[in-house]
Amino acid sequence: MKLVRDKIPEIAPHRSYRRASRSEMPGLLAEKVLEEARELRDNPSLEEMADVYEALRALAEALGYSWGDVVAEAEKKRLERGGFVEGWVLLEE
Repeated sequence: MKLVRDKIPEIAPHRSYRRASRSEMPGLLAEKVLEEARELRDNPSLEEMADVYEALRALAEALGYSWGDVVAEAEKKRLERGGFVEGWVLLEE
């Protein structure tokens, strides 16, 4: 079972589809985020980043958060702990 974008049933009507239940959506979307992140790792591009963003945005909504909530939490963590732009790597666990 693989979650696809909302217009795919119109674009490829020869395939079979069903709507996921509300309870299935968080798990399906989390898997989609991982799938899209792997694709981004393999092909770092704006298109793949947009796919990760869309999957994360939908997951936030499925979990009851707005995208603004996610951005605010990211900013809070950035102010407290920093971001990921300087390239620090932990050498031992």
